Amino acid sequence: MKTSLLVTLLCLTSLGSEAGERASETVAPQVDGELSAISALDVPRYMGTWFEIAKYPNWFQRKCTGNTKAEYSLASDGHLKVVNRCRIKSGELIEATGLARQVGQANSPKLTVRFAPAWLSFLPFVWGDYWVIDIDDDYQLVAVSEPKREYLWILSRMPKIDSARYRALLARLQQKGFDLNRLELTKQD
Repeated sequence: MKTSLLVTLLCLTSLGSEAGERASETVAPQVDGELSAISALDVPRYMGTWFEIAKYPNWFQRKCTGNTKAEYSLASDGHLKVVNRCRIKSGELIEATGLARQVGQANSPKLTVRFAPAWLSFLPFVWGDYWVIDIDDDYQLVAVSEPKREYLWILSRMPKIDSARYRALLARLQQKGFDLNRLELTKQD
């Protein structure tokens, strides 16, 4: 089971590519323009557990039926360790472990992540874009995507979130050009 999730997450990383450091913030919808990330990410504050609240459906998470979460920690080499877990139909929890690295400066909100084996890390296509595009001041609610807006995850420090905060985030995502009709809520026990 762990291997199958690893393979599907590997495919996710092949969809992205490293992005440049250009980011522009705007309040107008950016459907045809470049997606902007937040201005800076405090990586130590970002570490810890994040629960998936909603996502754009994707084929590599198709086996996940709920209880999806990600745990981030600092690796000894300065990269970030990523452990993704979810429950599948049988009730079993499966997980995939990956590695993330920042693109640019130490406070860059643009990262790349890979779930492929370390010996494949020299291949650019095994690294997928992971951009923090919205985060609250308390680092409790975040939206993550990539430049083409094909993927979107809404994550929270808690398995349930306040509906007003969620609606406010959705309004900001709509301004960034995301189709909210594509969002799928994630079941959290």
